[in-house]
Amino acid sequence: MMDQITDKYKTIAAPSEGIYKEKGSKFITYAYPVYSEEDIKEHVSALKDKYYDARHHCFAWQLGVDGNRYRANDDGEPSGTAGKPIHGQIKSHELTNILVVVVRYFGGTKLGVPGLIHAYKEATIDAINNAEIVEKTVNDIYQVNFDYLVMNDIMKIVKDEDLQLVDQQFDLSCTIEFSLRQSQVERVVARMEKIDSAKCEYLRTV
Repeated sequence: MMDQITDKYKTIAAPSEGIYKEKGSKFITYAYPVYSEEDIKEHVSALKDKYYDARHHCFAWQLGVDGNRYRANDDGEPSGTAGKPIHGQIKSHELTNILVVVVRYFGGTKLGVPGLIHAYKEATIDAINNAEIVEKTVNDIYQVNFDYLVMNDIMKIVKDEDLQLVDQQFDLSCTIEFSLRQSQVERVVARMEKIDSAKCEYLRTV
């Protein structure tokens, strides 16, 4: 069944912050909802500018619902001690479309590998705990072109399926842009294209 497609995910509603201190070192955490690698680069760059005097700017991110698009960056910390525990908390909280950056100010005492892993984990948990976690759906934007004469048939489907209209233009030849969950796509497009003159076109995913 197409309706069983995974088109729901959990993310954070808005940016949040956290902090963790250990033996003089300070770990300042920022979590952001993100939707592209461009978003991620902008946030990381802005934090590096803001905290230009910090020793490390470690981060991890995940995009999409399948869990295959992610990255963990240790930014000079021993391999696997920063980015990996940050990403581990993203996964354990079942979040995606999220970036977590931990800015570290070194306090003069080395924490060792177990200490670093624990510190980056706790710093990440604090930011996530301070965030509002929300469930969202993956939506596709489609455009349907049709003749004015079949307007009522098209609008009945829009109402039946509770589609969100993005744009509309009515003339002799009409165009509607609408948003729908990915799990609805196959059924809705099939219904619309049964109508004479109606042709659907995929535009983008949001």
